[in-house]
Order: sequence, then structure tokens, then C-alpha cells
Amino acid sequence: MARKASKTLTEGELRIMEVIWSLGSASVRDVAAVLQEKDSVAYNTVQTMLRILEEKGYLSHEKLGRSFIYTPLVERHKARSVALKHLLSNFFDGSPQSLLVNLLEDEELDASDMQKLKDLIAKSE
Repeated sequence: MARKASKTLTEGELRIMEVIWSLGSASVRDVAAVLQEKDSVAYNTVQTMLRILEEKGYLSHEKLGRSFIYTPLVERHKARSVALKHLLSNFFDGSPQSLLVNLLEDEELDASDMQKLKDLIAKSE
């Protein structure tokens, strides 16, 4: 049975989107060059992942000469929001409180981070 296509980004897709968001728009070659700085990555793999990201609705492309230039359709903030909703739904029964409790119990937050959280809570009340 075929796996259901996910609207959330995989780790590899996120790495590619980070490149596109930082550059504004990019060709396959541009993305591959940036990714090559950290890891070995095949041009064909990048090309395939860009096509998948386009199918998921994260990118669009325009033909420029022989190259496709990819542009983001989804802003970084929106992608974070989708990922957070997915995380809440699948791991925390849709409860932001459970997520925050887990974050506070499992992560070492410094005084600055704690103060920012307190300020945000105070603002929302």
C-alpha cells in the first residue's frame, strides 16, 4: 500500500527549503552547491526533492534558459506553524499545555528564555 503524502517537511526537505528561503530563489545547481558545503549530495537527489516540494505546494518554478528557478510559495513562518500543529496533533493530543510542560521539563532553558516565556504568557492574558 502506498504511503500517504505528508504536508509537513522531512529533514532533507527542510534543509532545501532553508537554502531557498535564504537565497530567495535558486536553481537546482544553486541549492546543490550550498548543500555540498556541509554534506555530499547528488544533483539528481536535489532535483527530485525540489520536484517533491513543488508537488507539496512549498515551491513553484520558472524556466530560465535550460534551468528551473525555484521560488518559495510558503514562508518560513507558515511552515513552522504547520510543523508545530503536526507535532501538537501527533505527539501531544493537540494540547499546547502538554507541549509546554514537556519543553519545560526536558529542556534546560536559561533565565533569558524563561523571562521571554513569562512575558509572552503575561501578554496573552
